[in-house]
Amino acid sequence: MKPVFLLLSWLMIALAFSTALWAGPPFFTDDPVPVGFRNWEFYLASQHFITRSAVSGTLPHLELNYGAVTNVQLHAIIPIAYAKPKGLPFQYGPGDIELGIKVRLVGETRSRPQVGIFPHVDLPAGSQARGLGSGYVQIFLPLWLQKSWGAWTTYGGGGYWINPGPGNKDYWTLGWEVQRDLSQGITVGAEIISTSSRAVGETGETGFNLGAILSVGKGQTLMVSAGRDIRGPNRFYTYVAYYRTWGPRR
Repeated sequence: MKPVFLLLSWLMIALAFSTALWAGPPFFTDDPVPVGFRNWEFYLASQHFITRSAVSGTLPHLELNYGAVTNVQLHAIIPIAYAKPKGLPFQYGPGDIELGIKVRLVGETRSRPQVGIFPHVDLPAGSQARGLGSGYVQIFLPLWLQKSWGAWTTYGGGGYWINPGPGNKDYWTLGWEVQRDLSQGITVGAEIISTSSRAVGETGETGFNLGAILSVGKGQTLMVSAGRDIRGPNRFYTYVAYYRTWGPRR
Protein backbone atom coordinates (compact mmCIF):
# COMPACT_ATOMS: atom_id res chain seq x y z
CA MET A 1 0.00 0.00 0.00
CA LYS A 2 2.93 2.38 0.61
CA PRO A 3 3.85 2.88 -3.10
CA VAL A 4 0.21 3.62 -3.90
CA PHE A 5 0.04 6.15 -1.06
CA LEU A 6 3.22 7.87 -2.29
CA LEU A 7 1.89 8.07 -5.86
CA LEU A 8 -1.42 9.55 -4.68
CA SER A 9 0.46 12.12 -2.57
CA TRP A 10 2.48 13.29 -5.57
CA LEU A 11 -0.62 13.43 -7.77
CA MET A 12 -2.40 15.63 -5.20
CA ILE A 13 0.56 18.03 -5.22
CA ALA A 14 0.63 18.10 -9.02
CA LEU A 15 -3.07 18.90 -9.16
CA ALA A 16 -2.74 21.67 -6.60
CA PHE A 17 0.18 23.17 -8.50
CA SER A 18 -1.54 22.92 -11.88
CA THR A 19 -4.32 25.21 -10.65
CA ALA A 20 -1.98 27.63 -8.92
CA LEU A 21 -1.17 29.67 -11.99
CA TRP A 22 -4.53 30.68 -13.47
CA ALA A 23 -4.66 34.03 -11.80
CA GLY A 24 -5.30 37.79 -12.18
CA PRO A 25 -2.63 38.89 -9.73
CA PRO A 26 -2.92 38.98 -6.81
CA PHE A 27 -6.20 37.06 -7.21
CA PHE A 28 -7.19 33.73 -8.77
CA THR A 29 -10.10 35.36 -10.62
CA ASP A 30 -9.04 37.07 -13.84
CA ASP A 31 -10.39 40.04 -15.80
CA PRO A 32 -10.97 40.79 -19.51
CA VAL A 33 -8.54 43.75 -19.65
CA PRO A 34 -5.52 43.13 -21.94
CA VAL A 35 -2.22 44.98 -21.77
CA GLY A 36 -2.20 48.13 -23.88
CA PHE A 37 -0.82 47.96 -27.41
CA ARG A 38 3.00 47.61 -27.38
CA ASN A 39 3.05 47.68 -23.58
CA TRP A 40 4.72 45.09 -21.33
CA GLU A 41 3.89 43.67 -17.91
CA PHE A 42 6.38 41.79 -15.73
CA TYR A 43 5.72 39.95 -12.46
CA LEU A 44 8.27 38.39 -10.13
CA ALA A 45 6.01 36.39 -7.85
CA SER A 46 5.66 33.49 -5.45
CA GLN A 47 2.54 31.47 -4.61
CA HIS A 48 2.05 28.92 -1.82
CA PHE A 49 -0.54 26.27 -0.93
CA ILE A 50 -0.67 24.67 2.52
CA THR A 51 -2.84 21.62 3.20
CA ARG A 52 -2.97 19.04 5.98
CA SER A 53 -0.73 16.72 3.95
CA ALA A 54 1.62 18.98 1.98
CA VAL A 55 3.06 22.37 1.14
CA SER A 56 3.56 23.37 -2.51
CA GLY A 57 3.85 26.37 -4.79
CA THR A 58 6.26 28.47 -6.83
CA LEU A 59 9.52 30.00 -5.62
CA PRO A 60 9.54 32.13 -7.70
CA HIS A 61 7.62 32.33 -10.97
CA LEU A 62 8.03 34.88 -13.74
CA GLU A 63 4.99 36.22 -15.60
CA LEU A 64 5.30 38.26 -18.79
CA ASN A 65 2.45 39.89 -20.76
CA TYR A 66 2.69 41.87 -24.01
CA GLY A 67 0.10 43.91 -25.91
CA ALA A 68 0.65 42.47 -29.38
CA VAL A 69 -2.19 44.41 -31.02
CA THR A 70 -5.05 46.53 -29.72
CA ASN A 71 -7.25 44.44 -27.37
CA VAL A 72 -4.95 41.38 -27.63
CA GLN A 73 -2.40 40.29 -25.01
CA LEU A 74 0.20 37.51 -25.22
CA HIS A 75 0.93 35.79 -21.92
CA ALA A 76 3.52 33.44 -20.40
CA ILE A 77 4.35 32.13 -16.92
CA ILE A 78 7.62 30.30 -16.25
CA PRO A 79 7.74 28.84 -12.73
CA ILE A 80 10.25 27.26 -10.41
CA ALA A 81 8.10 24.91 -8.36
CA TYR A 82 8.49 23.22 -4.99
CA ALA A 83 6.62 20.44 -3.20
CA LYS A 84 6.93 19.03 0.31
CA PRO A 85 4.41 16.28 1.11
CA LYS A 86 4.23 15.25 4.75
CA GLY A 87 6.87 12.60 5.45
CA LEU A 88 8.50 12.88 2.00
CA PRO A 89 11.59 14.77 0.77
CA PHE A 90 11.49 18.41 -0.37
CA GLN A 91 11.43 18.78 -4.17
CA TYR A 92 12.44 21.88 -6.14
CA GLY A 93 12.78 22.50 -9.87
CA PRO A 94 11.10 23.69 -13.08
CA GLY A 95 7.30 23.64 -13.07
CA ASP A 96 4.67 23.53 -15.80
CA ILE A 97 4.81 26.48 -18.23
CA GLU A 98 1.66 28.48 -18.96
CA LEU A 99 1.06 30.16 -22.35
CA GLY A 100 -2.08 32.10 -23.27
CA ILE A 101 -3.73 34.89 -25.21
CA LYS A 102 -6.23 37.40 -23.79
CA VAL A 103 -8.71 39.00 -26.21
CA ARG A 104 -11.17 41.75 -25.26
CA LEU A 105 -14.34 41.09 -27.27
CA VAL A 106 -16.60 43.88 -25.96
CA GLY A 107 -15.57 47.27 -24.60
CA GLU A 108 -17.04 48.80 -21.43
CA THR A 109 -19.65 51.58 -21.51
CA ARG A 110 -21.66 53.28 -18.76
CA SER A 111 -24.30 50.55 -18.99
CA ARG A 112 -22.34 47.57 -20.32
CA PRO A 113 -19.43 45.58 -18.88
CA GLN A 114 -16.40 44.73 -20.94
CA VAL A 115 -16.08 41.07 -21.94
CA GLY A 116 -13.08 39.00 -22.92
CA ILE A 117 -11.66 35.52 -23.27
CA PHE A 118 -8.31 34.28 -21.96
CA PRO A 119 -7.62 30.70 -23.13
CA HIS A 120 -4.33 29.25 -22.03
CA VAL A 121 -2.46 25.96 -22.09
CA ASP A 122 -0.26 24.48 -19.35
CA LEU A 123 2.72 22.59 -20.82
CA PRO A 124 4.09 19.68 -18.73
CA ALA A 125 7.60 21.05 -18.18
CA GLY A 126 7.67 20.03 -14.52
CA SER A 127 8.45 16.54 -13.27
CA GLN A 128 5.28 14.64 -12.38
CA ALA A 129 7.31 11.99 -10.54
CA ARG A 130 8.73 14.68 -8.21
CA GLY A 131 5.37 16.41 -7.73
CA LEU A 132 6.42 19.52 -9.66
CA GLY A 133 3.98 19.24 -12.59
CA SER A 134 0.82 17.54 -13.82
CA GLY A 135 2.48 15.37 -16.48
CA TYR A 136 -0.13 16.31 -19.10
CA VAL A 137 -1.09 19.21 -21.32
CA GLN A 138 -3.98 21.07 -19.65
CA ILE A 139 -6.20 23.67 -21.32
CA PHE A 140 -8.35 26.36 -19.72
CA LEU A 141 -11.17 28.05 -21.68
CA PRO A 142 -12.61 30.98 -19.66
CA LEU A 143 -14.90 33.97 -20.22
CA TRP A 144 -14.39 37.11 -18.07
CA LEU A 145 -16.44 40.28 -17.44
CA GLN A 146 -15.62 43.58 -15.71
CA LYS A 147 -17.46 46.76 -14.72
CA SER A 148 -16.27 49.88 -12.88
CA TRP A 149 -18.08 52.66 -10.99
CA GLY A 150 -15.79 55.39 -9.69
CA ALA A 151 -13.45 53.89 -7.11
CA TRP A 152 -15.17 50.48 -7.33
CA THR A 153 -14.36 47.70 -9.80
CA THR A 154 -15.78 44.19 -10.02
CA TYR A 155 -14.88 41.37 -12.36
CA GLY A 156 -15.27 37.64 -12.69
CA GLY A 157 -16.60 34.70 -14.65
CA GLY A 158 -15.07 31.31 -15.17
CA GLY A 159 -14.38 28.52 -17.58
CA TYR A 160 -13.76 24.89 -18.36
CA TRP A 161 -10.54 22.98 -17.68
CA ILE A 162 -9.53 20.10 -19.96
CA ASN A 163 -7.68 17.92 -17.46
CA PRO A 164 -6.35 14.62 -18.91
CA GLY A 165 -4.65 11.86 -16.95
CA PRO A 166 -5.52 8.68 -15.05
CA GLY A 167 -8.25 9.36 -12.50
CA ASN A 168 -8.57 13.02 -13.53
CA LYS A 169 -11.77 14.73 -14.64
CA ASP A 170 -12.45 17.83 -16.70
CA TYR A 171 -13.89 20.50 -14.41
CA TRP A 172 -15.34 24.01 -14.09
CA THR A 173 -13.80 26.96 -12.29
CA LEU A 174 -15.81 30.05 -11.24
CA GLY A 175 -14.75 33.22 -9.44
CA TRP A 176 -15.83 36.77 -8.69
CA GLU A 177 -13.83 39.70 -7.27
CA VAL A 178 -14.73 43.16 -5.90
CA GLN A 179 -12.12 45.86 -5.27
CA ARG A 180 -11.92 49.50 -4.22
CA ASP A 181 -9.29 52.18 -4.69
CA LEU A 182 -8.61 53.62 -1.22
CA SER A 183 -6.28 56.23 -2.73
CA GLN A 184 -4.36 56.83 -5.92
CA GLY A 185 -1.78 54.21 -4.93
CA ILE A 186 -3.67 51.69 -2.76
CA THR A 187 -6.32 49.17 -3.86
CA VAL A 188 -7.89 46.41 -1.75
CA GLY A 189 -10.13 43.57 -2.88
CA ALA A 190 -11.80 40.28 -2.05
CA GLU A 191 -12.93 37.28 -4.10
CA ILE A 192 -14.90 34.06 -3.91
CA ILE A 193 -13.55 31.12 -5.93
CA SER A 194 -14.95 27.66 -6.61
CA THR A 195 -14.09 24.57 -8.67
CA SER A 196 -15.92 21.36 -9.36
CA SER A 197 -14.26 17.99 -8.71
CA ARG A 198 -10.94 17.54 -10.56
CA ALA A 199 -10.48 13.83 -9.93
CA VAL A 200 -12.51 10.68 -9.38
CA GLY A 201 -13.50 10.36 -5.72
CA GLU A 202 -12.72 14.01 -4.86
CA THR A 203 -15.08 16.85 -3.97
CA GLY A 204 -14.91 20.35 -5.41
CA GLU A 205 -13.44 23.37 -3.63
CA THR A 206 -14.80 26.76 -2.55
CA GLY A 207 -12.78 29.48 -0.87
CA PHE A 208 -12.23 33.19 -0.36
CA ASN A 209 -9.23 35.46 -0.86
CA LEU A 210 -8.28 38.96 0.36
CA GLY A 211 -5.68 41.10 -1.40
CA ALA A 212 -4.00 44.49 -1.66
CA ILE A 213 -2.12 46.39 -4.39
CA LEU A 214 0.34 49.16 -3.46
CA SER A 215 1.99 51.52 -5.95
CA VAL A 216 5.69 52.05 -5.09
CA GLY A 217 6.82 54.12 -8.07
CA LYS A 218 6.18 54.90 -11.71
CA GLY A 219 4.92 51.67 -13.27
CA GLN A 220 5.87 49.63 -10.19
CA THR A 221 3.57 47.86 -7.76
CA LEU A 222 3.68 45.44 -4.83
CA MET A 223 0.87 42.87 -4.57
CA VAL A 224 -0.17 40.47 -1.83
CA SER A 225 -3.13 38.19 -1.13
CA ALA A 226 -4.07 35.42 1.29
CA GLY A 227 -7.08 33.16 1.66
CA ARG A 228 -8.37 29.74 2.56
CA ASP A 229 -10.89 27.16 1.49
CA ILE A 230 -14.17 26.75 3.27
CA ARG A 231 -14.73 23.52 1.32
CA GLY A 232 -12.01 21.23 -0.02
CA PRO A 233 -8.39 20.20 0.78
CA ASN A 234 -6.51 23.49 0.34
CA ARG A 235 -6.46 24.97 3.83
CA PHE A 236 -4.49 28.15 3.16
CA TYR A 237 -2.87 29.99 0.22
CA THR A 238 -0.78 33.12 -0.25
CA TYR A 239 0.62 35.19 -3.12
CA VAL A 240 3.21 37.97 -3.23
CA ALA A 241 4.59 39.79 -6.26
CA TYR A 242 6.62 42.69 -7.56
CA TYR A 243 5.00 44.10 -10.73
CA ARG A 244 6.36 46.46 -13.35
CA THR A 245 4.86 47.81 -16.57
CA TRP A 246 6.40 49.87 -19.35
CA GLY A 247 5.80 50.94 -22.94
CA PRO A 248 3.92 53.64 -24.88
CA ARG A 249 1.10 55.32 -23.00
CA ARG A 250 -1.31 54.63 -25.84
